[in-house]
Amino acid sequence: MTNSCLPLSILVFLLPILLIFSGGILIPVNGQAPGQGAWCISQPAASEQALMENINFACKMVDCSTIQPGGLCYYPATLANHASVVMNLYFQKLGRHSWNCDFNKTGIIVVTDPSHGDCKYQYAKY
Repeated sequence: MTNSCLPLSILVFLLPILLIFSGGILIPVNGQAPGQGAWCISQPAASEQALMENINFACKMVDCSTIQPGGLCYYPATLANHASVVMNLYFQKLGRHSWNCDFNKTGIIVVTDPSHGDCKYQYAKY
């Protein structure tokens, strides 16, 4: 065996072991640890105009009834809260890719669950 084949032979040897320990799944989700959550929220410095644009854009793709009066995520009734809720719904629905939380540089991915009170942020496990 030549030295150029050594890395390939190690990979061929380790791949079955990795599959056994991972349960047969080797799909990284945005570089996160298995079972780690990811949520999309609005940047604290986002303007009110940008937040409104994010809400209008995301609500074309997701059910935004949760931020309407009487919805579980209506309170606090702020643009930042409402935008974060629907931005996250959009992010989760489209597969938790970083580009689905960009929102013209006004979104940020967090790994701490932003849920509060009865408002539970959707989280899809992949």
